This record gives sequence, structure tokens and C-alpha cells, in this order.
Amino acid sequence: MSKAVANKGSRWSLDFTAKGRDRNTELPAPPGYSLSFNQSSEVNKANDASLVIKRAWDLALSPLKQIPMNLFIMYMAGDSISIFPIMMIGMMLMRTVKALFSIQATFKLIEGDHAILQRLVYLVGILASIGLALYKCQSMGLLPTHASDWLAFVEPQERIEFAFGGVKM
Repeated sequence: MSKAVANKGSRWSLDFTAKGRDRNTELPAPPGYSLSFNQSSEVNKANDASLVIKRAWDLALSPLKQIPMNLFIMYMAGDSISIFPIMMIGMMLMRTVKALFSIQATFKLIEGDHAILQRLVYLVGILASIGLALYKCQSMGLLPTHASDWLAFVEPQERIEFAFGGVKM
């Protein structure tokens, strides 16, 4: 099949019978292809360094980005002592403690002057998550914060008033 016959049949048909260089020169470069971009390695190295720094900051800020979601989940779980809120708090504490002990493994690939600051930001995010979980435990009454929780001879605090449905009793 000749080139003229292939072009005559359809405007989208190609002749693959050409050998060598003729075959490569027939097709135009794809959109977005630039020969000069592929040859400049210094630009690629600079882009790679900036991408590593950007990825490292994304990794460092990930615990802080999870705090609003954890706040919403803790709000939806409620303050009652039941299996669902306790499981939510337990999972939150376990994830953050695991992340705390795996900081070295998390930042193993990131090196440089910026790595120390990123590890510090990551640590602050983890400590904020642990603080949120401890606050939720305290608001549910699971933490021993009164003397009666520790000493047998101290009487527990008694409520002065109880509220039911907006009516004081």
C-alpha cells in the first residue's frame, strides 16, 4: 500500500510500511512535548529539590490537618461512657502514639536543614492530637483528676443540683 493510497482512503490513516527515519519524521510531536525541556537537567534537579521540600512539608503538616476531623468525630461521639466514644478515643490515642514512635521512619528519606523544623512541626501536631484525646477522656470523666480517685478515705464529690430537660430539681 503506498502513501498516496493511504492518504486517499482516510485522512486519519497512517502508512506504517515506511522504514527508518522516514517513519519518525512523519508524525508530529505530541502536544506539550518540548525538546529543550527534556535536555535541561539543571531545571529538573531544582524542581526535584522543591518537590522534595513540598512533600516533606505536606508530611509534617499531616497531623495538624487531621485535628479538625478528630474534633468533629469527638463531638459526634458524645460525652456518654459507652463503647463507641471509648473506641474512638482509643483509636485516636493508638494512632498518635504509633506516629510518635515512628517519627524517624517517617522522615527517613528527608534530609537537609529543613528536616529539623519539619520534625518539630510533626511532633507538635502529634502532641496536639494526644492533648485532644486526653481532653475528651477528662470531659467524659475517665481520667483520675480528683483526690477521691486516688485515696480510699476521701469521699467523692457530690452534685449539688441535677438538671433534667431544662427543669431544675
